[in-house]
Amino acid sequence: MLLTIDSASVIIFIMKIFNFISKAINAVLGNFTSDIGIDLGTATTLVYLRGEGIVLCEPSVVAIYKNTGEVAAVGEEAKRMLGRTPGSMSAIRPMKDGVITDFEVTEEMLKYFIKRVRPKGFHLGTRMVIAVPSGITEVEKRAVKDSAVRAGVREVIMVEQARAAAIGVGLPIGEPQGNMIIDIGGGTTEVAVISLYGMVHARSIRVGGDEMDEAIIEHMKKHYNLMIGERSAEEIKIKIGSAVPLEEELTMEVRGRDLITGLPKFIRIGSEEIREALKAPLKEILEATKVTLERTPPELAADLLERGIVLCGGGSLLRGIDKLISDETGLACFVADDPLTAVALGTGKILEDPKFLTKISLVS
Repeated sequence: MLLTIDSASVIIFIMKIFNFISKAINAVLGNFTSDIGIDLGTATTLVYLRGEGIVLCEPSVVAIYKNTGEVAAVGEEAKRMLGRTPGSMSAIRPMKDGVITDFEVTEEMLKYFIKRVRPKGFHLGTRMVIAVPSGITEVEKRAVKDSAVRAGVREVIMVEQARAAAIGVGLPIGEPQGNMIIDIGGGTTEVAVISLYGMVHARSIRVGGDEMDEAIIEHMKKHYNLMIGERSAEEIKIKIGSAVPLEEELTMEVRGRDLITGLPKFIRIGSEEIREALKAPLKEILEATKVTLERTPPELAADLLERGIVLCGGGSLLRGIDKLISDETGLACFVADDPLTAVALGTGKILEDPKFLTKISLVS
């Protein structure tokens, strides 16, 4: 039976009232929730608390007791234990290539971080904006959401890392023009061109700072029969690593275990050989950048000639990586002012300014 005009009008009126009440309730409840933005990175987790800014920056590492599964330490304290734990303990990085590999440990890590930043007093739960790789699968999305919910989060909103980073560094992604960003994290590199809040083309590769560290470890094994750990490889990368030749090449002393004798030993290495070791991961990042540019519409590609490319993430701090990308693409390349916090700041801006969430939801 068809509805009459009067009954249809009544239904519409009731729906409007319902929507108004729902918005009012959500507005009231918002005063009793702790909204946080999280950059859940392979290497580092950053947390943004609405109204306060970035309140936590800790390594994504958890130390647990093997027999009981109890958490011994989280974050910086746990990272200091990497490679140094006794047989009864294990220091774990529960994230790999930007996604969760150990659900239970990730859940414990999130609980710990949320508890640390959540304001004291009465609240009805936590709403979280969390950045994820653009290449994440539906199964991986579900794993992230389930871990967050079990950690006590009331509502989980996911946004691509590249889009969050673009918002975080202040790119005008709402304008009808091309904005290109490359976020080089610990486990993934996100390359994207964004216009009118939407992802014109994005490419996510599971290559980042971890692969650079692994390349250095393999180099030390192959050329010096020297076994070093993740922390030593990262230190080498930071101290003497580079993507292009340096005006003054650097050297440093490296300590490890001789693979032949099994005894401790040290050697001195130079930045030239570390640059050679990093060629493979850097080549993959360059290829992802070129593929993204090739698949960008001509009008937006023309915008990039003027606007250039913005780099962020810990990998962007590698000496000369901006010059390498600029030389290979012919475009200007700039490292963001605060590349390590770009994604976390982006999740925070999405929380602080509802227009971002609305627009992103419409174009996703």
